[in-house]
Parts: sequence; structure tokens; C-alpha cells
Amino acid sequence: MRKLLLTLIFLPLLSVAQTVKSPDGNVVVNFSLSNGGVPTYEMNYKGKAVIKPSHLGLELAKIKHASKGLKETDLMNGFSISDTKTSTFDETWKPVWGETATIRNHYNELAVTLEQKSANRTILIRFRVYDDGMGLRYEFPQQKDLNYFVIKEEHTQFAMAGDHTAWWLPGDYDTQEYETVESKLSEIRGLMKSAITGNSSQTPFSPTGVQTSLQMKTDDGLYINIHEAACVDYPTMHLNLDDKTMVFDSWLTPDAQGTKGYIQTPFNTPWRTVIVSDDARDMLASNLILNLNEPCALDDTSWIHPVKYCGVWWEMIVGKSSWNYTNDYPSVRLGVTDFANSKPNGTHAANNDKVKRYIDFAAKNGLDEVLVEGWNIGWEDWADRSKLDVFDFVTPYPDFDIKMLNEYAKSKGVKIMMHHETSSSVTNYERHMENAYKLMNKYGYDAVKSGYVGDIIPRGEHHYSQLINNHYLYAVKEAAKHHIMVNAHEATRPTGLCRTYPNLVGNESARGTEYEAFGGSRPDHTVVLPFTRLQGGPMDYTPGIFETQLSSWSKNTSYVHTTLAGQLALYLVMYSPLQMAADLPEHYEKYDDAFQFIRDVAVDWDDSKYLEAEPGDYITVARKAKGTDNWFIGGKCDENGHKTSIKLDFLDEGKKYDCAIYADAKDADYEKNPKAYTITHKTVKKGDTLKLTEARGGGFAISLIAK
Repeated sequence: MRKLLLTLIFLPLLSVAQTVKSPDGNVVVNFSLSNGGVPTYEMNYKGKAVIKPSHLGLELAKIKHASKGLKETDLMNGFSISDTKTSTFDETWKPVWGETATIRNHYNELAVTLEQKSANRTILIRFRVYDDGMGLRYEFPQQKDLNYFVIKEEHTQFAMAGDHTAWWLPGDYDTQEYETVESKLSEIRGLMKSAITGNSSQTPFSPTGVQTSLQMKTDDGLYINIHEAACVDYPTMHLNLDDKTMVFDSWLTPDAQGTKGYIQTPFNTPWRTVIVSDDARDMLASNLILNLNEPCALDDTSWIHPVKYCGVWWEMIVGKSSWNYTNDYPSVRLGVTDFANSKPNGTHAANNDKVKRYIDFAAKNGLDEVLVEGWNIGWEDWADRSKLDVFDFVTPYPDFDIKMLNEYAKSKGVKIMMHHETSSSVTNYERHMENAYKLMNKYGYDAVKSGYVGDIIPRGEHHYSQLINNHYLYAVKEAAKHHIMVNAHEATRPTGLCRTYPNLVGNESARGTEYEAFGGSRPDHTVVLPFTRLQGGPMDYTPGIFETQLSSWSKNTSYVHTTLAGQLALYLVMYSPLQMAADLPEHYEKYDDAFQFIRDVAVDWDDSKYLEAEPGDYITVARKAKGTDNWFIGGKCDENGHKTSIKLDFLDEGKKYDCAIYADAKDADYEKNPKAYTITHKTVKKGDTLKLTEARGGGFAISLIAK
């Protein structure tokens, strides 16, 4: 009788809302089945609606089943709850590199098993709820009637509670290199056309489609961020907004046939993430996306290390020098070119003398590595030609002596960083990858910057499709076998996979410093990116441009939209274990006193404290250098300037610090007087306060060296 009574009590609970709260109780997620057996969830924070009731499910491609000759049944409705499980998890793990020495992974979990009896199928929806948000994913156990399926579209909804302010990029399957648009959600449709002008060769998939990571702010002061974590063997997610109901629906990147995903069970989708707080600083400090990724998959990580580097790059971006060795385009063919009969163009930057100059500069100033682009043959005719074979990644130009230069670098205690521009021919890169990595091992390279400029080959594929996302991860895994760190440019936006594969030390995957030579980016650009692009992992933003007026040394009429002090701030504000001193050595030598900060600043951290933040307006962060008592502080602002008061409460009690403040001069201005800066030295201690004024488009950088 007692057993029967327990059954009668338990079964009705499976049909009502299931609730899971964050460890601190502030985040509440409810799950239920709405009419028709549709999976539905909602999310609240401190009693305020973050996500209103929203549907979950996947629409399957209407293809005939190979064995039954039947059409697929969508995984969107007709479900009943067969089981629920709750659990708690709490661990502290140590990242190989990061903003902090340790990361706490503490969540409460709800796992709901659903049966679709009409199709004899079972799926599981898992929620993990943290103090700063939640993640959900779909899980498909292997089963007779759900073994292989094709996704037409995923329909994960995010119903907003109002017409929030949003910082967004247009939906695009091939580029993230836009400037962020700030607007109300209801204004996205009207602003879409101007948002894409000059940035993309394709039309976004929808007039209200946007990319993640999407940052929002509500009228009552909540900060909400939507993104994804652990995107493995799956297409990148976008969001399509119904601007009448304020409901976002997931929108996956298609393949060349327009299909979204090919799934073999057992399988888990990426996590769909929502970060929330009433304090903008919490958004920047969140580790939710990292925590939703799997632990490190590498047995040995001793060879992985943060890198501060310079390189032969900026002068080509600006247009003063070239990647290609000759202008004899018709005569240049991979594998058959006779450079003895080709005339050098005289502007090829990756030549022995220049590279040695950069090696000397790196050695003198304590930089770890020197990037060299344009070292290998193929640059004469490479981009946007849909050519299958462009680079072999092993054959240098005649004026680049790879053996001599690596020996020279080694003698100076410096490494050369490899460059692999794939021209988006991923099949060609995979064919040559093993030999390319072996060449790196032979000469002692331990890091590669890869690039994916142009349309993807296989033709018709997109940069963020399931197939090409698999390629990016394949390159990282293969690199790990050779103890090589990867910094991929133009690849998909990160989703925290650097936790699992920490040799993925950086990505570009957004509009970087190079655009300052292409007309510029607004001053607020770098105080938006930490809230959006950097949520999924660090960015190789390539800061440190001191000669901000490019016409002073080249024919380029663009200018960098920050002050010089603002450039120094980026080494703290734009977190990355991979930081470039991107300007030319001769420019740094002109401002050697300011360059001292780049010499001193660390790239790996034991602790980070976000002191103040507001999306698109300002960010101030303090970071403690790994294994030391030294702190560094950076502050960056938008075109309106900013006044800040920094309380040094985070310093160690009883210690004194040599403090160097690199700040905007009183008359500094990113347009009118960008190179006006001051350097102040003083001794400080815990409890002192520093008051600083940031110019329009400016910032500051502070080093605090323990005595």
C-alpha cells in the first residue's frame, strides 16, 4: 500500500512545472510542457522576468527514412515527461592560462527526459543554473528510431520581457567583422541596411537576424547576454527576432545545400546560454561559458604558454609593404613557379633583413615571438579566386631563409610565429596540414596564426557551418599532437572550447585593429567587444598602435580611433593570453617611455577585478600578474570621455607599490591630439585612491610593481 501511495504522489508531479534555482537562489528556471506537449521554459532573476515562457525543439528535414520510407517527425511537440533528475555540482579547476588562477564551477542541474510516443523517440533537455545565468542543451540517446537525423532548423526561443537596448551585429554566415549597432530591439529592422553597408558581400538571412554573443540591457537595469557554449560538430547559432512579440528564435548556419545539421546519436547539442545580472561588471567576470565546456582533453599542457609578440604585419595592412614577392601574377603557380625569372617587387616585407630587425627588437624588449606574414609562396594571386591550391605552407620565398632566421631568433632567445593563410581552402589546408606542422616542429615554431580570408572551399560552404566548424577544431586537435598553439583568424566565434583545448590561445573572429587602416572603428568598439565577442574566449585584437595618424608614415589616410594611452589600456581591457605589439619598431622607439608599459604588462593572470563597466561606455579592470604581487590596471572609454576614481582596496596589506600611470594629457583627443599623454610615477599602498580623466576615445594604463 505504501509503495502504491508513493507512485500516485510522484506521477502527477511529472506533468507540472519543474523548477531549478541557482545556488544563491537568484536565478530561477521553470520547465513544463505546454498544450500539445511542447517543451517550454522560462527564467527569472531576483523576481524579474529574463526569459518569458519560450518553446524548445528541433524541426527535422523532410527526407525519406532510408529503412522505412517515412518522413521524419519533428522533435517539437507531442512529448510527455518520463523522468526528471536534479543534482548539484561544485568544483574548482585551474585553467592553463586565464584571467584568474582558479575558476569555480558551481551549479544546480535539472535533467528532463521526454518521450515522443507517436514516434517512439526519447530526448533529454538538460538545464544548468548558475548564480550568473543558465545553460540548456538537447541530448539524444542512441535509440532504434532516432539513430540518424538531419536538422532543418533548431527552434530554441528566447522571449524577451521588453523592448530592451541591444548591442548587435547583423546575421551573417561568413563574417563577424562589423561595428556593433546599439539600438532598441524594435529598431533592428530599420537599422539593418545601414549596419551591413561596406562590411559584407551577402545579405543577412533576415532583416531582424543578429549574431551572438548578444548583449542587452533592460529599462529596469538588468544586463542579459545570449550566446552558446561548446559548439562541437554543430553549426553556429544566430538569433532571428520577431520584433512584434520580442521573441528570438535560434537560426543555425546552413551548409551548401541549405541544411543545418547532420546528427548521429548519441549526441549533445551545444549549450544555449543566458547570462544575467544587475551589475555590468558581473557580465565581464562571468565564467559560465567556460564552465559549460568539457575539462581539458590534453594530458600534457606544459608546452602551452601565453605569448607577447610583435611582427611583420601592420605595414602590409596599412599598404606600405606587400605580402607578395613579385607582381608577375601570370607566372606564379604553386609548385611550378621559377622565381629566378620573376622580378621582385621591392616591397615584399617578409625578407631576411626586415625579419632580423624585428627579432632584434623583440629580444631587446622582452617579447616572446615574432609573427611573419607573407613568408611563403602563393601571395601573388590568392584571395577570392575560388582556387583549390594556393599555398603549400612549407615553401618560402627566395628572400626568406627559414633555417637561418630561426637559428638567428634562437640565438636571441626569441621564437618566430608561423603564419598559415588558407585562403579559405580548407580541403587544401587539411591536405598539407601534417607537413606544415612537421616543418614547424623542425624549426622550433610553437605557435601559428591561421587565416580564412575569402569564400570557403568546398564552394558554397559557410564559415560557420557544421562542416567548417569541424575543420577549425580538427586543426586545433592536430596542432596539439605537434605541441603547437593556434590563433585562428576569420574562424567561427569562440564558444569556450579553449578550456577543453587550451592550445587554442586566441581567435580574431571579430572586427580587429586592422580595420583602423580600412577607415577605422568607433571609439566605443573596444568597450562593447568584452561584453559580446569576448564572452566565448579571448581575441587577438592586435593593439598597441602609437602612430595613430597613418598618413604620417604611409599613403594611408585613415587614423586609429583612440588615443595612445587608450591603446595601452587595451592590453588589460581586451583580455587575451596572446597580445601583440602591433606597431612598427621605429614607432615604438620614438615613444620609448610609453612603450615601457607594453614591456612590463603581463599576459597571464592570478586574479582579475572589474572595477567599473557599462556596455559601450567604459570599462576599468585590474589584473594581478601570474605568480607575482604586481597589478596592472586598464581603463578605456568611448567618444564621450570618462572620469574615474580607483580605490586600491585590492592591493596586499602592508605592501608598497611603485606606481606608473600612463594617462591622456589634458588636451588629448582621439581625433585632434591622439598622442598627447603623461606618465606619472608615485608610491601607493592599499586603500589609496587614484583619480583619472580619460579623453574622448581615450584611456589609461597603470602598473603597480610590489617593492
